[in-house]
Amino acid sequence: MKGDRKIGVALDFSKSSNAALAWAINNLLDKALIPLSEMRQPEVMKQYDLETDTEVLDLLDTAASQKEATVVTKLYWGDAREKLYEAVQELKLDSLVMGSRGLGTIQRILLGSVTSYVLSHASCPVVIVKDPNFKK
Repeated sequence: MKGDRKIGVALDFSKSSNAALAWAINNLLDKALIPLSEMRQPEVMKQYDLETDTEVLDLLDTAASQKEATVVTKLYWGDAREKLYEAVQELKLDSLVMGSRGLGTIQRILLGSVTSYVLSHASCPVVIVKDPNFKK
């Protein structure tokens, strides 16, 4: 059932991940959402010297109240590829939504691609959302 799904949203403070969160809320959210986020707990933010992204927190608060969703945040610190794979397994996600930075071929080869890794290894469907303002 739609309301019983666990949907993960990978957040990393980038515009593309914010676009992925907005897309997930508008297109998939019924009564389940688990953002994978480093930004909900102030003490964690201070510990890692990170700033709170109020735009994302507002989106999460709106989703929780307007769509009556349960919003759970989890902190994963380390290699994004491994941690997203781990989150899919640990949280038993039905789907994962993540943003794409739109790296070129050379950058992707040199830096590796979190998106490619997750697409290849995740045991659930993965939706990749491009930032609507991305310019090639």
